Amino acid sequence: MPKSKHIRAVLAALRRADADFSLIDEGDRIALGLSGGKDSLCLLYALSLYGRFAGKKFKVYPVFMDLGFGNVDIIALKEYCGSLGYELTVNDSAFVYDVLKAHQEKGKHLPCSICSRMKKAAINAEAKRLRCNKVAFAHHQDDAVETLFMNMVHGGRVATFSPKMVLKRSGLTFIRPLIYCHEKQMIDLAKEMELPVLKSACPADGHTDREEVKHLLQDIYRKYPEAEKNFGYMLKNHEAFDLYFDDIELEGEVPTGYSVSPVVSARQMRGLKLSSKKEREGERDFVIRKNHEVVGEVALVKLLPHRYGLYYLEGDEKTLAKGLSVLIERLSKDVFPLTLIMERGHPKVAKALGFAYLPVPGSGKKGYFRKIG
Repeated sequence: MPKSKHIRAVLAALRRADADFSLIDEGDRIALGLSGGKDSLCLLYALSLYGRFAGKKFKVYPVFMDLGFGNVDIIALKEYCGSLGYELTVNDSAFVYDVLKAHQEKGKHLPCSICSRMKKAAINAEAKRLRCNKVAFAHHQDDAVETLFMNMVHGGRVATFSPKMVLKRSGLTFIRPLIYCHEKQMIDLAKEMELPVLKSACPADGHTDREEVKHLLQDIYRKYPEAEKNFGYMLKNHEAFDLYFDDIELEGEVPTGYSVSPVVSARQMRGLKLSSKKEREGERDFVIRKNHEVVGEVALVKLLPHRYGLYYLEGDEKTLAKGLSVLIERLSKDVFPLTLIMERGHPKVAKALGFAYLPVPGSGKKGYFRKIG
């Protein structure tokens, strides 16, 4: 067991996260995104010890993503990785900076969302090249709470990132082993171990929405000290999660007695035939109601930004025609223009809803299509 009190605390938190979310398995090959900041350096150091600490055998491959910002001391990073027995992989993604500048709005900083997506795509490709099955990021609990507040304030979403996310298409799994750690622990550990922390080369560093939310949370914590612990706990407190998702019933503009409700909880899924079907990527499940009682089911699948599919239809012809009419009406208000595809097997329903039987692009087969707009 390491003598450093700070690394002991970090390893204990890492072990709790591993036990709660099953993050690291025997034989894993983990690509670790190493930026040179305190968080990623602490994660690398912690993982270099965690195998012995937890009795697991796995391999770590630190990867530095060169996004073209410049001013990064790669030599210092390589030497630190070498001191832990690792070889640093440098991924040349310098084109990212040019893309970000091309999408930068006048008077605003570089677009963080585009940068995040491009970084993930690049490290995924590097992880596959290194034959890794997992990618580790150094996001901690403070990052998770900040992301939650950013999504609520700017996106109207109650959401944050996950400790573990399986990407079925790529065969990779994202993990965040520091999810139970706090930023202060990273600061203390980096100072104690004299880690070679590099200043961020990102031109937007310190001038983002995240920085503003960070200050907002610090103000809350000063006024309500218990909030910091409670905000971290609420992210996994599923038993007390209580919003009004389960009560949503979407009606059409003209009342018909039919409505549709999104299936958002396991409780709603009980007894549905959809529960036994293989889930498609991008799927959202709905039940069709008549006078508030469930009479049908449908899966809505996003195929492309303006193309959706209607699958796994359950219910009689009248139910499906009335219920899908409401769903299509509501969807077309949010997505325009809109192309819809309906699975074969319901020709009368398709005809009632204005679908045409046409060749499916690229397949040579025919299917039911309807275009709106």
